[in-house]
Amino acid sequence: MSAALELSAEVRVETGKAASRRLRRLEDKIPAVVYGAAEEGQNLTLKGNQLSKVMQSDSFFSQILNIEIDGKAQQVILKDLHRSPDTGKVLHVDFLRVRADQEINVNIPLHFVNEESCVGVKVGGGLITHNLVEVEISCLPANLPESIQVDVAELEVGNSLYLSDLAVPEQVAIVALATGESDRDIPVCLLYTSPSPRDQRGSRMPSSA
Repeated sequence: MSAALELSAEVRVETGKAASRRLRRLEDKIPAVVYGAAEEGQNLTLKGNQLSKVMQSDSFFSQILNIEIDGKAQQVILKDLHRSPDTGKVLHVDFLRVRADQEINVNIPLHFVNEESCVGVKVGGGLITHNLVEVEISCLPANLPESIQVDVAELEVGNSLYLSDLAVPEQVAIVALATGESDRDIPVCLLYTSPSPRDQRGSRMPSSA
C-alpha cells in the first residue's frame, strides 16, 4: 500500500444548495461529507486547489486518504465524487471512514502487463480487448493493494482471462466471487483474431447503371 495522500478540511455549518454554490463560486471551496465507522456524519469544506492537486494522483480514487478535520486526523476512502454534467467540475465529495479492524470494499485499477509480448499477439496476430479496467475487492485497510496485475503473456487467440484467473493477495477477496456463483466470474480481457486488410475494407458496393 502506498503512502496515504493528505487533505485538510473544516467542519461546514451552512448546508443546502445555495450555501454550496456560494462556497464553490466565491471561496473556491468544495462541500464534502464524511461518514461511517459507527460515528455521526460530518459536513465538511475542502480547499478547491488542494483537492485538485491531490486528485492528480490515481491513488486518490482507490487508496486510503489522511484527512485532517479541525486538527483531528482521520483515515478515509473516497466513496463518491459528484461532478457537474456540463463542466466536469467537482461539486461534492463523499468520504467513508475506515477502521483498522473492519474490512472495506474498494474498486481498484487493473494493471495489464506483457501485452506486447503476449503469445496470441506475437504469434497469432490477435488483438487484446479489456472488458474491465477495475475490480471491487474486500480487505482490511492495511492490506489494500494499489492495483491488481493482469499478466496476459500466455493468453492465446480466442481465450479469455476471468476474475478467477487474477492473482490477488491472500488477504484480499474479489467481491463478485465471494458468493460462489459461477455467472459472476466474468471475463476481464479477451484475445480475438485481428481482422485482415480484406475484412477491414469490406465488400464493394455495385456501381449504378
